[in-house]
Amino acid sequence: MYSQIAGTGSHLPEKIVTNLDLERMMDTTDAWIRDRTGIERRHIAADDETTVDLAEPAARRAIEAAGVKPEDVDCIVFATSTPDYIFPNCGVLLQERLGCRAGGPAFSVEAACSGFLYALAVADKFVRAGDSTCALVVGAETFSRITDWTDRSTAILFADGAGAVVLRRSQRPGVLSTHLHADGSYKDMLYCTGGVSRATPVLEGEGRRNTITMSGNEVFKVAVTSLGKVVDEALAASRLDRSAIDWLVPHQANIRIIQATARKLDLPMERVIVTVQDHGNTSAASVPLALDAGVRDGASSAATCCCSRPSGAG
Repeated sequence: MYSQIAGTGSHLPEKIVTNLDLERMMDTTDAWIRDRTGIERRHIAADDETTVDLAEPAARRAIEAAGVKPEDVDCIVFATSTPDYIFPNCGVLLQERLGCRAGGPAFSVEAACSGFLYALAVADKFVRAGDSTCALVVGAETFSRITDWTDRSTAILFADGAGAVVLRRSQRPGVLSTHLHADGSYKDMLYCTGGVSRATPVLEGEGRRNTITMSGNEVFKVAVTSLGKVVDEALAASRLDRSAIDWLVPHQANIRIIQATARKLDLPMERVIVTVQDHGNTSAASVPLALDAGVRDGASSAATCCCSRPSGAG
C-alpha cells in the first residue's frame, strides 16, 4: 500500500515587497540581492493575516485538485514554525475551518525549513499503516513576524506563504520513500531567539523581539552537501539512479544553493523547479509552493519527482 499525491495547492499574501522596496529600507541594492540569492520579490502577510489564514485557501485548492471533499480528509499534518497560537495547534484550527472529519488526527510539526518534508513523511506513514485514507499535509509560515527588518542578512531572504498536498491511499506506487535527518550540533547556525520557556530580555518600549539569526556562509556549505546526499539516499532506497529524476523540487532558500546542488547531481537547471525569485524563502511552505507551481505548469505531472531539503538543526 502506498500514499499518492492526489492534489496540490498554494496561496500567497497579496502584499509584495520587491528588492527595490528593500533598497529604501536598508543598505542594499536589487542587483546585490539578485546576485547572491536569486530573489526578486517576496510576499508578506497583512497585519491581520495569520498562518492558518494563508493555509486555508492552499488546502482548499489541494482538496479540489484531488477531487475529494473536506469531509473526506481524515488526517491533517500541519508544518509551521510560526503558529497562530501555542495551542490549539494549527492542524486543529484548519480542521475546523475546512469542515474536515471530526475525530481524526490533526496536529502540527515544527522543523523550520524541513517542516513540510517531516509532515509529509508522517502523513505517508499514517496512510501506509492503514490509519488514514485521505491525509492533508500543509506547510505554511508567516516568517515576516520573526524577521528583523534592519538585518540585511536575513530580511532579504524570508517571506510568507502556504502550500498543501492531499495524500490518498493507493495500491499503485506514489511516495516511494522518505528520509529524515537532523543534527543538533548545527543549532547555532540558524535559529530564532526567545521562546516560551526561554524568554528573550526586552528593553522597555521595544516590545517583543524574537527574531531570526543566521550564519549564512555556514548554512550554505551544509545545505549544498546535505541536499546532494539526501537525493542520492532517496534514489538508492528505490533502486534508481540519477538519470531517473525527471524533476527536482528543492527547498527554495537561495538560487546558489539550488544551482550547486544541481551541479552535484549532474542535473540541468531546466529540470529543477525554481520559484525562489518570486517567493523568497518561505521555510515550511517552500517545497509545497514549488511543487504546486511545477504541477500547475505541467512540469511535474507523470514524472519521477524528488523533493528535498537539507538535514540540519532545523
